[in-house]
Amino acid sequence: MPPSTTMEAPMCLIENNPGEQLRVNQEALEVLQSIQQPVVVVAIVGLYRTGKSYLMNKLAGRKKGFSLGATIQAETMGIWMWCVPHPEKPDHTLVLLDTEGLGDVEKSNIENDSWIFALSILLSSSLVYNSMGTIDQFALEKLQYVTELTKRIKVKSATTKTSEGEEEASSDEFLRFFPAFIWTVRDFTLKLMLNGCSISSDEYLENALRRKKGHPEKLDLAKKCIRQYFPSRKCFVFDRPAASRDLEELEDLSEKMLSPNFVVQAHRFRQFIYECAEAKVIQGGYVVTGTLLGHLAVTYVDAISSGSIPCIENAVVALAQIENTAAVHNGLTRYEAEIEKCLKLPTEAVEELLELHAQCEKEAIKVFMARAFKDDNHEYQKELGNQLQVKLLDLCSRNEQASSDRCQAVLMELFQDMEEKLGKGIYSVAGGYQQFLDDQKEKVDQYHLVPGKGLKASKALQDFLKSKEAAAQSILQADRTLTDKQKEIEVERVRAEASARETELHKQMKDEAVQRAKQQEQSYREHEKQLMDKMEVDRKTLLAEHEMVMKRKLKEQKRLQEEGFQQEVSKLNLQIKRLQEQVKQQQQQRGGSRGGKSCVIQ
Repeated sequence: MPPSTTMEAPMCLIENNPGEQLRVNQEALEVLQSIQQPVVVVAIVGLYRTGKSYLMNKLAGRKKGFSLGATIQAETMGIWMWCVPHPEKPDHTLVLLDTEGLGDVEKSNIENDSWIFALSILLSSSLVYNSMGTIDQFALEKLQYVTELTKRIKVKSATTKTSEGEEEASSDEFLRFFPAFIWTVRDFTLKLMLNGCSISSDEYLENALRRKKGHPEKLDLAKKCIRQYFPSRKCFVFDRPAASRDLEELEDLSEKMLSPNFVVQAHRFRQFIYECAEAKVIQGGYVVTGTLLGHLAVTYVDAISSGSIPCIENAVVALAQIENTAAVHNGLTRYEAEIEKCLKLPTEAVEELLELHAQCEKEAIKVFMARAFKDDNHEYQKELGNQLQVKLLDLCSRNEQASSDRCQAVLMELFQDMEEKLGKGIYSVAGGYQQFLDDQKEKVDQYHLVPGKGLKASKALQDFLKSKEAAAQSILQADRTLTDKQKEIEVERVRAEASARETELHKQMKDEAVQRAKQQEQSYREHEKQLMDKMEVDRKTLLAEHEMVMKRKLKEQKRLQEEGFQQEVSKLNLQIKRLQEQVKQQQQQRGGSRGGKSCVIQ
């Protein structure tokens, strides 16, 4: 992260002012969008006054930063952001999002609690849910925000309907896009024991999420949603950090004054986040930078403010337009940089220029492919291809002009003394024509020996000699040593030589046209090759995504069978079969479809 964007303290990213709509803070947005690195986004949510900010300060490696407060009133309003260099992932930025406490009875707009929770999910790659005491019925009931997610977030712009007219459950889609879920339990005083055996904190969470028939529907629904929506789950339990009398000064306490168990637990939590929390990705496994995260924040908040439901698919499409436009620009910029680094005009042959263009074009396509995503109709790749062809034409034009300028300078210098003789009439004497021819031949021979004239050498010489034909004819006719017959023969000889040079020029132009046609075919093949490579990577990413969802579904199916929810097992069977078909289709599409040339650059 450039020094100019290093944040010494948190800033409010999404403001939640009383009586107003949620809105993005422009100053914080500019900071976020200045970050070109991939971002690991960790958001924390939970009831107010549960110590969320203290944990986030720990992740930032600071004692102070996010406001803790020491009263019963909530301190954090909206969503606050702190961007710091990632401690263990080079060239990554750790983006910490601290949210206002849920369930604050003093709020003027309780409705925004649900939107804050939804935004935390939409923006983060790891979501920390912070609660106090134990994971019990009360804690689960406070997670009603999870049960409302289908009302707050849409995965696709068009909703699939079941035969009964109800919206089909989006759990498999949520699994693809939702962050990792981490439950942190604060002031935990129980022993991690189950049926007389020690268990891990993860096992404690999974046992708490076990569903039992006859339990209250609201409680069961919260468990069901957590299990269905989140691709991975983790749990950390924490002792009380310090004695009650010291809690008001918690951020000023040295580590020695904290509970030893809490210090160990906080270190374990911090290391897990540093080592295991992944960079934020969107559909297709595309890694999100700070710039893109800023665009996502604006897109989602604008949707909420307009009364719409934030849609992941729409946000991805909007991001794709921004990124693909930038990808074209980056590709062209790389092309120009490579050309200027290697180019030396004029070139002696068109093949040399076309070969250089091909090398630079390959680099440009590589840069484009690295950034572009969801270019389903190859619209942006076509644009890149067309722009590169325009640049090639401009390059050829510059090369020809440089060659012409060089040749003109050489010809003017070589023929300067002949021009002076013509001006003084030195050749307008008996035997002057032969002297003219001898001098001209000497100059032409010298011209051929001059290096670096480029591919317009023959054309420039032809045009120059043609411009001197009138003067040569005048000298020929004035030379009394030649008979009329000799003069006629000489005229024919000059015409024949000019015709031969013209024929050679036409052949050269034809050869150049053939070379350019080969270049276009090579250009297409390079576009196609890199497109196929990218499609194969995308196919493998999608296959891995399908397999991840199917693995989670199979695991959930097994748990539901153990818990006796046979009707839900049957529904899961249908979803698993559908996923298995998708996996099979992806496996059969190895290598992708090559399609026609028109899909790339024509």
